[in-house]
Amino acid sequence: MPKTTIVIPCYNEARRLDSAAFLEFLASDPDTAFLFVDDGSTDETAGVLRDLVARASGRASMLALERNSGKAEAVRRGIIQALESGPRYVGFWDADLSTPLDVVPRFANQLDAHPQLEMVIGARVQLLGRQIERSVLRHFMGRLAATATSTVLGLRVYDTQCGAKLFRADTARALFRDPFQSRWIFDVEVIARLIACHTGNAGLPASKVIWEYPLHRWRDFEGSNVRPRDYLRALYDLRRIRRRYPRPS
Repeated sequence: MPKTTIVIPCYNEARRLDSAAFLEFLASDPDTAFLFVDDGSTDETAGVLRDLVARASGRASMLALERNSGKAEAVRRGIIQALESGPRYVGFWDADLSTPLDVVPRFANQLDAHPQLEMVIGARVQLLGRQIERSVLRHFMGRLAATATSTVLGLRVYDTQCGAKLFRADTARALFRDPFQSRWIFDVEVIARLIACHTGNAGLPASKVIWEYPLHRWRDFEGSNVRPRDYLRALYDLRRIRRRYPRPS
C-alpha cells in the first residue's frame, strides 16, 4: 500500500489533464497513489479519468460526484475516501500540474524527517534560480491576499493558495471532517482549523507544525477557473473565517 495518496479535484479538465504525466510519475514512485475526483464535469473528464485509472495498475482510483460542488467539497470528499485505504499521508494537488508531481515525495520526506510537522504546503516564492511563472496581476493580487490572510490568521504564512498540500492522515481526518464555510479560499479555512486545534493546547503552536516548501518550479497555466472577481469573493469568505475560528493568543 503506497504511503501517500494525493487527491486530484477535476472539473472539466478533459483537454488539460496530462494523463501521461500522472502515469509516468506512478511508474517512478511506488510510494504514491492518486484519487481523482470528477466534480460533476460536463465535458469528457469522466471518460479520460476512467481510462487513466484503468492504465494505472491499481495505483489510481476515481470518485465521481453527481453534481458540481466546488473545489472545496470535491477535495474534502476525496480526502475522506482516500483515508479509508490507510495511507500515512494524504493531500491534494491541482489537476493542471502547475506544481510538478516530483514535489510530492519531497513533501513526504519533510514529514518523514520532522515528526512534529502535520502539514506541508507549497510556496510560490519568486527567487533567483527558481522558475515561478505567474502573471503580474495574479502575483500582485496574491500578495495582497496573503497579507490579509496572515492578519486574519495571526500567522505569517507566505502562500495559502498554492494547490499543493500534504498532511499526516490523523491531521487530515480532523481538518476535513466537516464541510467548509468557504468556497473560494477553503485552503485558508484548512489552516484556520489547524490553528484552532492547537490554540489553548499544551502542545506545539500551529506555527511549528506547518512547513512552507519553496517550490523550484510552478507555472500559471491558461484555462484556470480562478478569475479576478474571485478575489473579491475571497475577501468575504476571509471575513467569515475570522469570525468562525479563534486566533492564537
